Amino acid sequence: MNIEAITPHLGVQIDGFDLRDLSGENAEQLHQWFYTHRVLVFRNQKLDRETHKAVGRTFGELHVHPSKKAFGIKGDPEIFKVRAQADTTKVNGGRWHMDVSCDENPPAGSILRLLQLPPVGGDTVFCDMSRAFETLSVPVQRMLIDLDARHDGQRDLRWYGLSPNPGETYPSWVHPVVTTHPVSGRPVLFVNEGFTEEITDVSYDESKAILGMLFDHIAHNPVLQCRATWEPGTVVMWDNRSVQHFAVHDYSPHERLGERVSIVGQGPPTPWQQD
Repeated sequence: MNIEAITPHLGVQIDGFDLRDLSGENAEQLHQWFYTHRVLVFRNQKLDRETHKAVGRTFGELHVHPSKKAFGIKGDPEIFKVRAQADTTKVNGGRWHMDVSCDENPPAGSILRLLQLPPVGGDTVFCDMSRAFETLSVPVQRMLIDLDARHDGQRDLRWYGLSPNPGETYPSWVHPVVTTHPVSGRPVLFVNEGFTEEITDVSYDESKAILGMLFDHIAHNPVLQCRATWEPGTVVMWDNRSVQHFAVHDYSPHERLGERVSIVGQGPPTPWQQD
């Protein structure tokens, strides 16, 4: 087995580990890697849909995306398809985000495999949200830990030019701006451009300024990020409670198709309490 760090702080590439065999010590090893490195890039995998879902189930119940409920999308409820066609202008994941942070209990993690790859390009970039908080100045940290933010699924839909039909609903929830990771105990900056609509209990202008500063901090600090490159047989898994991701759409007019499985979280995010 070959294991190589992507950066000193975030991400690891693993070759020679078969995700189809997660019995006994293999499952324990996977959990250890997941919470230590938070972004896992597995090479040379041979997963089908059922073994893909089985990997997620080693961590718990599988998440059903709210679009399946709101729009009645047919097919396997535990599989979320990501597709970019030749004429696609806004791809799935084309803004920095945590998956479905608008849920009361956002997914704990996600696992993506691609069924169709472009010949080049299409990387996925990840950002370490614990380091994103820890690299802010102390006065800004103190301000943020007392704030909450509203995450609204309709913000995400609007970006794609979509909206629920009359009578259909989409999740919206208020979470702490700084949360506690349920396993590591580290603080996590829990706002993202894809879903976070506003900071509550402050003015519109203050909310816009605070979120703008934080979104820029996330997007424009490469030292917080790692990059996953795709090739046939690659499966990428990430800790959705501690990283954000961004799908780079640099391969048009080529197409890309994948399937994602997400894991139900351990409970709603809780605020971080500074020692």
